[in-house]
Amino acid sequence: MPKTVSSFEFTLDSRPQDQTLTGWLYGELRSAILEGRLAPGTRLPASRDFASQYGLSRGTVVSVFERLQAEGYVTSRVGVGTLVNRVSVVRPARQMSVTPPAYVRRAIATHKLPRPLVDLPFTRGVRPFRIGAPDTKAFPAKVWGRIAARYARNFGSWLETEADVRGYRPMRDAIADYLRATRGVRCNPEQIFIVSGVQQALDLLARVLLKEHDQVWMEDPGYFGATIAFGNVGAEIIPVPVDEEGLLVSAGETICPHARGVYLTPAHQFPQGVTMSLERRMAILKWAKRTGAFIIEDDYDSEFRFEGQPVPSLHSLDNYSNVILIGSFSKTLFPSLRLGYVVLPPSLVDCFLAFRYQTDFRNSHVDQAILCEFIVQGHFARHMRRMRELYGSRLAAMIDGGKQHLSGLLDISNVQAGLYTIGFLTNGMTSRQAEKAAAVQGIEALGVDRYTFKHPDPKGVVLGFAAYPEPAIRKALIQLAKAFSKEPSGRRG
Repeated sequence: MPKTVSSFEFTLDSRPQDQTLTGWLYGELRSAILEGRLAPGTRLPASRDFASQYGLSRGTVVSVFERLQAEGYVTSRVGVGTLVNRVSVVRPARQMSVTPPAYVRRAIATHKLPRPLVDLPFTRGVRPFRIGAPDTKAFPAKVWGRIAARYARNFGSWLETEADVRGYRPMRDAIADYLRATRGVRCNPEQIFIVSGVQQALDLLARVLLKEHDQVWMEDPGYFGATIAFGNVGAEIIPVPVDEEGLLVSAGETICPHARGVYLTPAHQFPQGVTMSLERRMAILKWAKRTGAFIIEDDYDSEFRFEGQPVPSLHSLDNYSNVILIGSFSKTLFPSLRLGYVVLPPSLVDCFLAFRYQTDFRNSHVDQAILCEFIVQGHFARHMRRMRELYGSRLAAMIDGGKQHLSGLLDISNVQAGLYTIGFLTNGMTSRQAEKAAAVQGIEALGVDRYTFKHPDPKGVVLGFAAYPEPAIRKALIQLAKAFSKEPSGRRG
């Protein structure tokens, strides 16, 4: 018989004032599971009993239990109850390791301290279904403009601002608070560097962490920008397959067990849109700890999740400083805002700082100050809530319209995060044939084969939906049906 836990080592008084009750309870139970205070097989009290015991609403407890089950920490079965799953923990209970992992030591020792873009169907203009484009018309431009105008009027005070190559300190404070609250990331502002975006982050990290002929795992299919950054330093890309649970860690260990590191998009895999399972997350952390490898976690599209809460970051599960987190505000706000961030382990900060000085001595604090105030005043959080609702309705329109107009031609994946989805061809076309046929109809539907390495053609296209109103989505789907209804070349008899 499973043991039913009778008490927990926390009280409601320990909840921080700025944290919601639901988020706090989820974090406490998750920590208890990861740290072994709730052993595998332990049965949690029924939601009604739990709520009564701690003076909570039953809805709060049910919401937390459902989230824990969705993320793989517990299993609920009728007649049995809610049982704690066995989670392979790769870290000690409380103490963070102070010994830099092998990849940090290699980087410090090596560096002294003081095909996707070819023949694109369109190169200019925004048209359905271009990926990566947010709806800029829904952005609160007047609010942003008022903040910017206030800083412009006080521009003289900026002339004497102290240079900090890490970035504007209040902005780094705001990012640290935001990541702690939304992604479970434990860091201080000194570990955060402001960069112009994910591509600059990857370029700097590649030059710090890799040298010629070093091997690095990449998701296959995967993000071409990382391929460019790693290729520029002469690293060898090791393609690792991806399935519905994310990167196949066991395949990577078979293909190249001692790679220097891995680049991942675990929250919303590019381009397949899947979320990396808890089991795979633990497996990749165990591999990195054992081999001393780095993990670059690109927190791609994590903010836009349409069902449930955002999945905790891989960084929040790591306690051996193997994970480097990178992110960007360009897609969450507007593309011309070239601001992103890197969260480094403390032992790598000085090495990264030295390389940053080789590219620029100072970045734009004015843009960072405007964004900082936008976040601190709560505008960012409100904008995210509005956009999740808007993008969720557009995704629903995309999926419903696909069933209506593309049956037998294209199966559109019901992803629940991000600004795009993927459609798998059922009409016999290859990815590239479909891409070209869509372009003839004025539709930008990039073939998934652009992002593959060794993986056979997935026979699919990537479809962005975020920037397009529902009438435009429905019209474009009709055009796409016309394109995909034609016989692919080589099949005419």
